Amino acid sequence: MNVNKAEFVISAVEPSQYPEDALPEFALAGRSNVGKSSLINKLIQRKNLARTSSQPGKTQQLNYYRIEDRLYFVDFPGYGYAKVSKTQREQWGKMIERFLQNREPLKMVMLIIDVRHEPSKDDKMMYDWLKFYDIPVCIIVTKADKIPRSKWDKHIKMIKNTLGTVPSDAMVLFSSETGLGRDEVWSIIVERIAEAREEDEQQEEQEVRDEASE
Repeated sequence: MNVNKAEFVISAVEPSQYPEDALPEFALAGRSNVGKSSLINKLIQRKNLARTSSQPGKTQQLNYYRIEDRLYFVDFPGYGYAKVSKTQREQWGKMIERFLQNREPLKMVMLIIDVRHEPSKDDKMMYDWLKFYDIPVCIIVTKADKIPRSKWDKHIKMIKNTLGTVPSDAMVLFSSETGLGRDEVWSIIVERIAEAREEDEQQEEQEVRDEASE
């Protein structure tokens, strides 16, 4: 997908701050410094719309980016950073869980995992949350350029086993340096938007039938 228009919209903390235009939302979740901002920048072919930082834990809100007036990327706070206080971690956890539970425009969460490392307990918890709330997930395995190609399969298998993935989960090997996986991620996003639109239409038709039968 060619992106000609992309803009930062808001850093939101409360639901009252979330956009109200009902565009499909695709959230990015992962541990601090896993490469979420770099992923966004590579997907939209911009260098610094999403600000990358060498300081883990910098993102403390839900950062909304509107893409082509067709969808939002929602950048979650990075988790698992030791210098963040326990109180702040709990606040972030409540904010994210409330979002996952209640955010109707949310169509998919992209769970970002560093290919070099085994998924953390926080990664596993996030994956389990997504399954519990029946939210479609795409696992994006970043920093593929950091290990030899010959080790890709071994590391992918480790990630699948640790998370306990199911065959229906989309998984993409990605590199923000080389662009590996960019087109595949966009294909998954576009397909999910089409699926969600069809689901909404089916639900509306069912509601009409239910009303007619009353």
